[in-house]
Amino acid sequence: MKYIKLRQLNKRLYFKTDDLADALGIKKNSSKVACNRYVKKGIIIRLKKDFYILREKWEHLEKGEFLKLANFLQVPSYISFMTALSFYEITTQIQRRFFESACLKRSRTFEIDDVVFNFYKIKREYYFDFSKTNEIFMASKEKAFIDCIYLYSFGKYKIDLNSLDIDKLDRAKIKEILNVYPQKTRKAVETLCKI
Repeated sequence: MKYIKLRQLNKRLYFKTDDLADALGIKKNSSKVACNRYVKKGIIIRLKKDFYILREKWEHLEKGEFLKLANFLQVPSYISFMTALSFYEITTQIQRRFFESACLKRSRTFEIDDVVFNFYKIKREYYFDFSKTNEIFMASKEKAFIDCIYLYSFGKYKIDLNSLDIDKLDRAKIKEILNVYPQKTRKAVETLCKI
């Protein structure tokens, strides 16, 4: 009976202990204990403090839902790097169960079940040129490329440059975005894009 009530939470991408308390008709303190038990039993998965998802929902998530979760795990953040380039079909590398984002706080990795969410901290002056579509914050394809090269130029990111189809990028937009970046990054992009 409780599991049937738990399944009501599948309507949401994730839930909190308050939501579980409402679904099961229990107090918040009891809900915290229940969440811990359900995590240990493998019925639910802890995404981060006080945020959960039912395992059966997790196992059937689509790529767009993982992208939404990436935005949620660290706020503010936007999808970028090879994850965005794969989304835009700029790279032949297909990332499965591995998602990369740019963020303003600290660089960190969330390993949830068998999925990895990497967050790379970038300076506030480089945190731009992204938009929200279908509830997902994502860099433009040119900004995702520059984010990759920015970290790559400082030895903080690995990238298979041969996997990229640079002709699918707008060189004028790249040149415009690059104005705020350090010389080292501009040189790397200019060499790669022949700008």
